Order: sequence, then structure tokens, then C-alpha cells
Amino acid sequence: MQTRVVDPHISEDDELLDQNLRPQSFASYIGQTNTKAAIQIAIASAQQRSAALDHILLFGPPGLGKTTLANIIAKEMGVGFKTTSGPAIERAGDLAAILTNLKDGDILFIDEIHRLSRPIEEVLYTAMEDYALDIIVGKGPSARSIKIDLPKFTLIGATTRAGLLSSPLRDRFGSIFRLDFYDVEDIQAIIKRSAKLLGIILNEECIDVLAHASRRTPRTANRILKRVRDFALVKNGGQITIATVKEALDLMTIDMVGLDEIDRRIITIIINQFNGGPVGLRALAAAISEESQTLEDVYEPYLIQEGYLIRTAQGRLVTDKARMHLGLTQDSPRLFQS
Repeated sequence: MQTRVVDPHISEDDELLDQNLRPQSFASYIGQTNTKAAIQIAIASAQQRSAALDHILLFGPPGLGKTTLANIIAKEMGVGFKTTSGPAIERAGDLAAILTNLKDGDILFIDEIHRLSRPIEEVLYTAMEDYALDIIVGKGPSARSIKIDLPKFTLIGATTRAGLLSSPLRDRFGSIFRLDFYDVEDIQAIIKRSAKLLGIILNEECIDVLAHASRRTPRTANRILKRVRDFALVKNGGQITIATVKEALDLMTIDMVGLDEIDRRIITIIINQFNGGPVGLRALAAAISEESQTLEDVYEPYLIQEGYLIRTAQGRLVTDKARMHLGLTQDSPRLFQS
């Protein structure tokens, strides 16, 4: 899959940037107001009862702050924080080793929890519900079950595909929160905060253009901000003007609403090759030379969320909004008019 600036999935280049810019408290965590308020109440209640926090499931598109939120919860609770991912837990023994090393109240964060195998899930059921592990020792007639008590921990699961979680696992979470794309105003506030931390000077017009190009996703906003800073350093002596911002976005093929070259190609192919749709997922994936799952998980969510595509039982449809957008930009060699 081609690397895209607007891809909300974390990359190796993002690791250090995320650590430097990641909020460390609810006070500095911008956006997701209702979810944040509900979690703060749950934390206050758990602390007053001197009890572990209920298990929490966070779901939503990538790049919206699920890992950051889990870190903040652990800091607010004043407990240990262990992190792993669904694909990293290959055997029941791997999970048992993690769980038995937790202490009372500790938080275990499992990213991509939907990718846990079914045998691992079944071990997790008892751990979440009864704070115990049932381990089968031996094989055949001599096999026996050993029960190991666990500390009262909190599991925070994160997923971009909540529908892939089995019902038994989903039902064991005491709280389930969906993280949605951010308002443009929140993205503007995040860009201001990140710019201050990075020592970047931006005027309000630059912040507004960057916010609208960031697909309402904090990780994308921070990544674009870093690229604009680098561009300005090389091309304009480090000074960031609105012209510099637009030139940098042109170079990244990102337009005024955050669509990049691949997004526009998807829309154009549906219009030109499939009469605007409906077109099936496999046919569209073949037309753009991508895997169906990549198209569905990476490319489509923002296009659908913003009303450029419609997903129907018959296939994908291009909207009038998408046609209008392409009609305004496709005849110009530049994505912005300075």
C-alpha cells in the first residue's frame, strides 16, 4: 500500500512526533467532549470506591486518540499501564504471562483487539469477568484444569472495527465509547497547541487552511504540520506564510478539504468507469489496484463520513458533493489558487 500523508494509521516517522505532542492529561486532551466527560466520571467513581475501573472499549477510525486516551486514564487513576496488541498475543501462554504480571488496579491496553484469535478471546472472558485464569495442563485423559487468581485489573481495548469483535467479548466491557472525527474548531486548537510545542509560528489563516486539509484527524493534522514546517525551512527560510502552506499542500497533493490524489482517483474512476456507481467493493478495488480490505478500512471511511461516497447494498455511489468538488478543481494544475 502506498504511503500517504493523510493516512491516519501510525507510521515509524510518527512515533517520536506522537510522543512529543501527545496530551498527558484530560486538561490538554482536546475534543471528544462527551466521551471524556463520561470517562472522568467513571474514574472519580472508581477512586471514591477504591475499586478498579470497569473494562473499557474504545472504537473508531485510526488517528483519533484511542491510545492517548488510554494513557491518560492510567495517569488519572495513578496505576500501572501495560500495552500490547491483538496480533502480538499469539498463544494463551503469552496472555497469561501478561496478566499474571499485573498489579491490582493496573490497566492493560490491547490495541487492535479485534485481531485476537478465538482461543485467546476465550481465555480473556474468564480473566475479565472473574479475574481468574483457567489453564489446561497436559493432554488427553491426564489433562487437568488449574485456576490462577488474577489481580483486579482494567482492560482497555481499542479497535477500528468494533463489528469484528465477538458478542461475548464485547459484552464483557462495562463501558463502550466511539471516538468520532473531530470538529474543525477542535483541529484548529490541536494545531495551535502542536505548533506551540514545536516552536512554529502560524497565523490564523494558515491554521484554518491546515485544519480543513487535516481530515478532522489529529494524527493527520500533526503530520501535515510537520511537513509544512520542513517545507518552509527549506523553501522559505523557516517562515510559514499562507502561500507556503498552500505550496506544501500542493506538493503533498492534498486539496482544500483534505482529499489527496488517491481519494480523487477513486471518485474519478467510479464516475468514469462505472457511471458514478453503484460499483461493488471488489470491482472498485481491482480498478484502483488495491486490496478490498485496504479500500474499505483506509480509503473509504473519510470519503463516506464527509459525504463524497455512499455505501449501499448494491455498491458504492459517488455523490453530487463529490462531483461538484472535482468540477471545481480538476481543470486547474494547482490544487490551491494563491
